[in-house]
Amino acid sequence: MTIHLPQGRYEPRTTPLDLAPGGAPLASRTVFSAAHVVADPYADISPDSPAAVDWDATLAFRRHLWSHGLGVAEAMDTAQRGMGLDWAGAAELIRRSAAEARSVGGAIACGVGTDQLPAGPATLAEVRSAYEEQLALVEESGAQAILMASRALAAAAKSPQDYLDTYAHLLRQATEPVILHWLGPMFDPALDGYWGSTDLDAATDTFLQVIAEHPDKVDGIKISLLDAEREIDVRRRLPGGVRCYTGDDFNYPELIAGDDRGFSHALLGIFDPLGPLAAHAVRVLDTGDTKGFRELLDPTVELSRHLFQAPTRYYKTGVVFLAWLAGHQDHFTMVGGLQSARSLPHLAKAYELADTLGLFPDPERAESRMRAFLTVNGGTR
Repeated sequence: MTIHLPQGRYEPRTTPLDLAPGGAPLASRTVFSAAHVVADPYADISPDSPAAVDWDATLAFRRHLWSHGLGVAEAMDTAQRGMGLDWAGAAELIRRSAAEARSVGGAIACGVGTDQLPAGPATLAEVRSAYEEQLALVEESGAQAILMASRALAAAAKSPQDYLDTYAHLLRQATEPVILHWLGPMFDPALDGYWGSTDLDAATDTFLQVIAEHPDKVDGIKISLLDAEREIDVRRRLPGGVRCYTGDDFNYPELIAGDDRGFSHALLGIFDPLGPLAAHAVRVLDTGDTKGFRELLDPTVELSRHLFQAPTRYYKTGVVFLAWLAGHQDHFTMVGGLQSARSLPHLAKAYELADTLGLFPDPERAESRMRAFLTVNGGTR
């Protein structure tokens, strides 16, 4: 039956892709999905209140990702860290998700930042102390640490040396190798000039110097600059044994597939809605079938580029919208009210692209919810 979308008439699919949980462990690539949080729509809160999280639905979504063989990257940008989820909420999320990971044998890595600092200027010593507090919590939970880019450090640092000193201090304290995360300003404008320069070549040199001086404490790096050529260049300059986890939601199929000089692992927000299909594609790649891998993932890039279009930091709205349509949650409400951050035409296009790919386990339910959303938010035509 035809559905009338803002972009025109669309004939929804009637059958989903057959992507059941289970299967062999992923072998050729280490793959993390950065996972979203599910808000509690019945919480009586104000815009100034801390986030109200539906813990049962949030943890159920993580079990969904683990069931397909993916790792979970927790309390990251996709979980609205710094955009609705404060440190207290993130800390609780880390504790609960790490415990859940232990119970099911799932891989988990958690974000370490400085977002407990009060608004306003902070000293470098205060930044280091905030990082230390969060690093200790993540390590105590049994999860791998991801040292995230810090808004406070970006504001406090006066030179590349301040970054070198701060990261050296933290890496010396880490008990296990960490993942370093370079999040570009398209995801968070407050991170412009990270690593001490707005010149990306100079910033890259500083970033690589941190790794070169502490290769035994760096498991890998996650680059989220949406610049495939720069990621490839950095990947080729890494010390032996240090992995590159692509965070490029525009070019991930080619970066994961790699070339005769290497490849990227993955830590991606787009693998939240693409989880089962992404896991299936990597299993195909595990057999050496690069062509089959690309045939599965290349068609998903249009959806990803749509969700991550500027202003990129609002991609979470589309991710949660698709989770609702897919039946992973019973509502389209987000912490911080972020469900209002994308337009009706944007979300309708996301539905069309996801449905065309066969991402919805129950296409009929997705269509019904899309119709209800159109009626409530756009009226009838």
